[in-house]
Amino acid sequence: MKMTKMTALLLAAAMALTACGSTAAVSSEAAASAAAAPEVTASPEEAAVAPAAAETAVTYPLTVTDQLGREVTIETEPKTLASGYYISTSLLIALGVQDELVGVEAKADKRTIYNLSAPELQSLPSIGTAKEFDLEGCAALTPDLVIVPAKLKDSIPQMEELGLTVLAVKPEDQDKLYGAIDLLAQATNTVARGEALKSAIEDNLLSLHEAIGDAEAPTVYMAGNSSVLQTAGPAMYQNYMIENAGGLNAAASVEDTYWAEVSYEQVLDWDPDYIILASDADYDVDSVLNDAALADCTAVREGHVYQLPHAIEAVDSPVPGSFLGSVYLGSVLHPEQVSEQFYHDCADTFYTTYYGFTPASYE
Repeated sequence: MKMTKMTALLLAAAMALTACGSTAAVSSEAAASAAAAPEVTASPEEAAVAPAAAETAVTYPLTVTDQLGREVTIETEPKTLASGYYISTSLLIALGVQDELVGVEAKADKRTIYNLSAPELQSLPSIGTAKEFDLEGCAALTPDLVIVPAKLKDSIPQMEELGLTVLAVKPEDQDKLYGAIDLLAQATNTVARGEALKSAIEDNLLSLHEAIGDAEAPTVYMAGNSSVLQTAGPAMYQNYMIENAGGLNAAASVEDTYWAEVSYEQVLDWDPDYIILASDADYDVDSVLNDAALADCTAVREGHVYQLPHAIEAVDSPVPGSFLGSVYLGSVLHPEQVSEQFYHDCADTFYTTYYGFTPASYE
């Protein structure tokens, strides 16, 4: 679904002004009486976005500092973009500039969210991955601006030698996600929409926190993509999801900055109240519940094993919609305070506003 920048800004206003629900709407009782997610309709407030956009318009040349600490000057407003990273591509869609993309990361044709929000991206040329970036292929597209993950820092000098203007992003926690939004919103002259996007995320997380209140925090073991014996420590983005949802990370003592390999004995020693599988896990809840080695774990004994939503995108990665992972997890950990319907309403409103589609189903 294509959107002009003005249409995107008008939609952003609706999301900024109306989060998916108030604290009252989050409770199980109130959710039962809620008819549906708020509709995104035109309002006098939305009409005010045009002057707001004018006030936040960017002038070029523009010098920004990317998330590697590099100062980068963008000479003119970018009209063509290339994104070598799923996170940045998703963010560019949320900012309403998907029509400016001329190249995207590999395997874009496998992304459900692209199919739903911007199917034209799935047929764009691939510029590779963080492990195998296609320098020449990217340069051949002559994009005005290239966005890559910070992991490609050693390749950036070669990109610049080919005449490319490059920004690196590293949204590894909530604050750095906001930093990535700010960076790309400035670079693409969509500052007003970026501010609305951040406000929408923050407002929904605030509603979640207020709903949970002082409820007792259960311990949560976040299991990885490949194995239940992989877990996320405090340095990973998943840790923020657990904290936002009113939980305690069972693996808080882990020092790894990526998925840590652990033993069954360690999991049993932590004895988490809940085991949560990553969105992209290649095993399922039943396999964990039926794992004899985990039979004595409280989470397994009490049937508290769940998988994060994955029908649309992996909400445990630092994409704009990652706050939905916290909302979903909040509904699992604190069902008396946070209803499942609240999660659905949040998802409906967010994806309708920022991605141009309304989710038809949930997993």
